[in-house]
Amino acid sequence: MQYTYEPAEKSQVKLSVKLDAADWDEAIHSAYEKNKAKFNVQGFRKGHVPFNVLVGLYGKGFFYEDAINIAINKYYPEILEKEGKNINVVGDPKFSLDDIKDDGADISALIPVMPEVKIGKYKGIKVEKTEYNVTDAELGKDLNDLAEKNSKEEPVEGRAAENGDIVVIDYSGSIDGVKFDGGTATEQRLGLGTGTFIPGFEDGVVGMNIGDERDINVKFPDDYGAENLKGKPAVFHVVLHKILKKVVPEITDEFIKDATGEENVQAYKDKQRERKQKEYDEKARNENEDKLLTAIAETTEVIIPDAMIDDEVDNMVKQFGYRLMYSGMKLEDYLKYTNSTEEKLRDSYRPTATDRVKKQLIVNTIIETENMTATEEEISAKVAEQAASVNKDAEEYRKGMDERQLKYIENSIIIEKLFAFLTENNEFIKAKKAKEKK
Repeated sequence: MQYTYEPAEKSQVKLSVKLDAADWDEAIHSAYEKNKAKFNVQGFRKGHVPFNVLVGLYGKGFFYEDAINIAINKYYPEILEKEGKNINVVGDPKFSLDDIKDDGADISALIPVMPEVKIGKYKGIKVEKTEYNVTDAELGKDLNDLAEKNSKEEPVEGRAAENGDIVVIDYSGSIDGVKFDGGTATEQRLGLGTGTFIPGFEDGVVGMNIGDERDINVKFPDDYGAENLKGKPAVFHVVLHKILKKVVPEITDEFIKDATGEENVQAYKDKQRERKQKEYDEKARNENEDKLLTAIAETTEVIIPDAMIDDEVDNMVKQFGYRLMYSGMKLEDYLKYTNSTEEKLRDSYRPTATDRVKKQLIVNTIIETENMTATEEEISAKVAEQAASVNKDAEEYRKGMDERQLKYIENSIIIEKLFAFLTENNEFIKAKKAKEKK
């Protein structure tokens, strides 16, 4: 077997493999051994038909397809192992058969490889700084949400139902006197004024007293989900059983202490501010780092092979499927409901996937250019930090870690160094405030 390789377009390498007569004959005989149990020829036991008899009956070409696959599976890994980083593969090759005959075969492959990155300017860049700060309005909303969460329901008597009440009702809907599927329920809770039911229904319940019965006339919206109900007038017969009023506790020091364990309202607000600000700082840091990479990407030249982008699209689709699954929906159901296809979904992800791959290539290139590494001392310190967080001895904790976990720690240290380097060597400028209109 002989081979040559040369650069090809779109960050690929063209590999040309020439199988001589001995290599090709070995592959053909391997194809025979693989399939001989299938052959049934008169005069021979099944699976014991000699090679020469089959060749006489069908010709050597009968084995070519399997022989090609056998040769590829044998020689392609050998070539990659021999060449090492000379052919830095990043995706599956595309094989083609250039020539084939009884005394040899020529095979070629287009192999996507790690692209050459002509890194752009990554020092002395000015980037508009993103900042987020916790507002008093947010803390006020947190307090109100906490109070809402601790609210109680109390029965109401002696008055009719009002907006803001929670009612318990039976209802039965009909169109032209005929009941329809999904239009009947008993002991149904409904918050009046929430817009949960179709327009007009909740307004019709307002004013009813406990024990009242009422027919409420409504019209289903033209864009209603059920085709058989779109735009149809309907009548709901409603019986009201209970009226409940949500009672929200007053936000006092005593309430805060009971609900959260904090000493008073101010202590709770201070803790919430600190927690939220940490989240905002992390969010701003991530956005500022991405802005830097975006600026560097503008002056970076790289031809990304389709295989790398396809892999990233695969990851994005997979992650989206997981998020849907956590919310109780399957990807195929989502595509059906949105009248879309997986191909359209993949196409929509492709620009983002391309951007992500380019930025990752930039990160890798800068790390290599600046010779950034993680020392054993730094890795040990990070392991000790993780061990302390779970109250374990660092040495024992490390014994329970595998190489993958240690590699993750090593990579995280290098990434921290990278962005510390970029932050130090570039400038974040405050965003200009828009002039107020007079």
